[in-house]
Amino acid sequence: MKTPKPVTDRAPEHVGKSGASSVALIAAALGASAAAARYRTSRAEKENPPAGQFVEVDGVRLHYVERGSGEPLVLLHGAASMTADFLLSPLVKMAAERYRVIVFDRPGYGYSERPRSTVWGPVTQAALFEEAFRKLDIDQPIVLGHSWGAMVALALGLDFPRSLKGLVLMSGYFYPTPRPEVALTKITGVPLLGDLLRYTLSPWLVRSVWGLGLKNIFAPGAVPEHFKQFPVWLSLRPLPLRTAAEEFALLNPASDSLHGRYSGLEPPCVIISGDGDRVLSPQDHSARLHAQIRGSDYWVFPRVGHMPHHVEPQQVLAAINLAAEKAADRQ
Repeated sequence: MKTPKPVTDRAPEHVGKSGASSVALIAAALGASAAAARYRTSRAEKENPPAGQFVEVDGVRLHYVERGSGEPLVLLHGAASMTADFLLSPLVKMAAERYRVIVFDRPGYGYSERPRSTVWGPVTQAALFEEAFRKLDIDQPIVLGHSWGAMVALALGLDFPRSLKGLVLMSGYFYPTPRPEVALTKITGVPLLGDLLRYTLSPWLVRSVWGLGLKNIFAPGAVPEHFKQFPVWLSLRPLPLRTAAEEFALLNPASDSLHGRYSGLEPPCVIISGDGDRVLSPQDHSARLHAQIRGSDYWVFPRVGHMPHHVEPQQVLAAINLAAEKAADRQ
């Protein structure tokens, strides 16, 4: 009779070595991915240094660009964007012939800071910008907000109605609606894991679908040739990636906290959207907001998507002029 072999819980030695090898390979791959992403973002920073100046507000360093002179006009970009979005559009050059145009990098985008200790919802950002207006001697501007930035502009009008003359709300998100893509961003908010992804895999994953995203925001039209100069890799740095994930997660909580106050908006308001917008439904947001804000104007651009300032800059400027005229009439 053979003596039975003793039972042991210890894994075979080759299994342990295999597991260690796999971990080492994964670590090496993540390290290589991080190094390559850092190289690309560093190169983007060298090729696209800050185009404007900086102002510090409550310990937060904000980057802004000024063009032209005259009545102040402030432009606030949407999520996953920066000043380059407006600066590449024809709108800024056209508006600068009449207005002192100030384009801000919102907190966490471009070259603006975003302290992690603060939840940067639209109300918090509005308070930051109102203070920036005073520091930069921006006296009662017309404020145009695009997409996520439209919520910030609207919060400015609600909380600081005496600090601005009028609002232009372009392709904005104003009411809680189902957003399936928000679930995809939640993993990047997981402590440690989210940070690891932003420095390693996330830049490459986002870059791989960037072209499809552009087609979606400009549909039903084509992506304008001038927008192809947008510095993609500045948006793929860890801070802008974290910022975009946070803002997508805040879409519904932020709009839910604000929409009950819309009917009390005081400054003149012009709402604009494209009827072909595939990013968000104009009926669910812009049209609904127009119905809630008495005295507002609502312009819908035919065959235009989410980016009217690139496709119909003359019409967007006309909306800005209308807001200025309504403010002058009221005064």
